[in-house]
Amino acid sequence: MTQLQLTTSDGAVIALDQATVQMFAASLRGKLIRAVDPDYDAARAVWNGMIDRRPALIARCAGTDDVVKAVEFARRHGLLVAVRGGGHNVAGSAVCDGGLVIDLSPMKEIRIDPARRTVRAQAGLTWGELDRATQEYGLATPGGLVSETGIAGLTLGGGTGWLRNKYGLSCDNLISVEMVTADGQIRTANANEHADLFWAVRGGGGNFGVVTWFEYRLHPVGPEVALCFVLYPIAKAWEALRFFDRYAAVAPDEVSVISVIGTVPHTEAFPMAIQGERFVLFGGCYIGPIDEGLRVLQPLRAWSTPLIDFSDMMKYVDVQTLWDADYPAGKRRYYWKSIYVNNLGDGVIDSVLSAAAECPSRHSNIDIWHMGGAVGRIGATESAFGRRDRPYLIGIEANWDAPDEDAPNIAWARALWADLHRFSSGAVYLNFPGFGEEGDALVRAGYGENYERLAAIKRTYDPTNLFRMNQNIRPTE
Repeated sequence: MTQLQLTTSDGAVIALDQATVQMFAASLRGKLIRAVDPDYDAARAVWNGMIDRRPALIARCAGTDDVVKAVEFARRHGLLVAVRGGGHNVAGSAVCDGGLVIDLSPMKEIRIDPARRTVRAQAGLTWGELDRATQEYGLATPGGLVSETGIAGLTLGGGTGWLRNKYGLSCDNLISVEMVTADGQIRTANANEHADLFWAVRGGGGNFGVVTWFEYRLHPVGPEVALCFVLYPIAKAWEALRFFDRYAAVAPDEVSVISVIGTVPHTEAFPMAIQGERFVLFGGCYIGPIDEGLRVLQPLRAWSTPLIDFSDMMKYVDVQTLWDADYPAGKRRYYWKSIYVNNLGDGVIDSVLSAAAECPSRHSNIDIWHMGGAVGRIGATESAFGRRDRPYLIGIEANWDAPDEDAPNIAWARALWADLHRFSSGAVYLNFPGFGEEGDALVRAGYGENYERLAAIKRTYDPTNLFRMNQNIRPTE
């Protein structure tokens, strides 16, 4: 009888007979996909075009019961496991070579309670899908800046977007989760049930099990918001960033701002005359009355003569798609790093602008996120996401298309990341981890003083480290 070769969690290879695999397939309500199936290549593809992994099995789960069966199958045979939500993580952790992918992408049920301002959302949803549903009631929960991002990975790793200073991170708005832990048990984690697990999943990533349902707090947002989206010439970037820093320091919580250094795309959205020009962008979203928002954002628009100004009132669901076209799935290659800096002083600005001038790809960006308001009002140890005491997060996005350009683009991102450590305590945002090459050192930099508590909780719920395809927290021995 033909056997299937699978990779175990410790890197060994085992053989399972087809009858065993077929019994697993027959137990699922969803579909079990193998390399011989015509939809295999589509099912294993993820957003980052650099990731080309070939799992032995992909379990397309129809619901929580399928997740339980997949976890039990993986544990019984000691398999390497990856968990896929939206498949949008830059490190490609949603897929593995030779093991089992637990694919949640078919799980897209949404249950909204507009009276309580809550939503229960299955883990296969993207932020665009969730936003469209909640905006029917004029409500939203903080998500990211790209609508195709999955809710699961972003939330479990923190989740920073346009609503952060007003309403906090995605993980800050969790009320409860349903998850399948490594023993195959379905657990509800919230402030009253498995409170240690609830603390851990709010920023601790996918280390503790497979979250199948998220319950979020919703807030009044939109349907239209005031948006600032203005590009200035790169020649004025140094002065622009000094102004941005002054503005961010006094902006009300209703405003979340970001500055981006990049290159104007060659698309019809921009006049031919400025395509290919380098820019510094002021982006801001105001959550509140439109007239007041336009007034508060006006200084960003009036700072100097722009290359172009897209600022206006806009539907929130459209704001959430503004950057979608810049991050196409499957073809483009991505390598992102991040670091929190102590301030946006001259040294940081010099470092960022020097790196921007040497960037090898016109698709790459350097993002400067202002982190304030509600983000910083949660204590460092109140949830696993403890990196809240620095005013700026620098996101270094190396984005390019040609495989033969991998080395210089990755080297560029890593060089800037290393240089910025001069202005930082070393804290990082683990949703932008590169490929996690630094291993345990990077994870500890992400969690700081919370790491040891997370490792102890990992030992309780996943003592064999079944869930290791992530920014891995190893269980305390």
